[in-house]
Amino acid sequence: MSYLKVEIFIPAENTDDLIAALNEAELLKDGNYDYCYSATPIKGHFRPLDGANPFIGEVGEIEEVDELKVEFRIKAADRKLAEAIIFEKHPYETPVVNFIRLV
Repeated sequence: MSYLKVEIFIPAENTDDLIAALNEAELLKDGNYDYCYSATPIKGHFRPLDGANPFIGEVGEIEEVDELKVEFRIKAADRKLAEAIIFEKHPYETPVVNFIRLV
């Protein structure tokens, strides 16, 4: 079976809804456990450019945000489901989401 590691960078206060939705879809299930993920506090940095509709901050201003890097493993076949849930629950216009193939 092929697996992917998923990394998501999300404002700390928006993490619970995302985690609950991923777990409800059984994407955080591993064997006889669910809610299998890790979260590391980070500082996210970005500057919204002209045309952006930022969830946080103002166009043209550099922002620093308390975020979490959320990591978990999924079956490669579940990637589209994971993407759909992440993009539905993530507050940013352009969330940073990494899918890394595990060998």
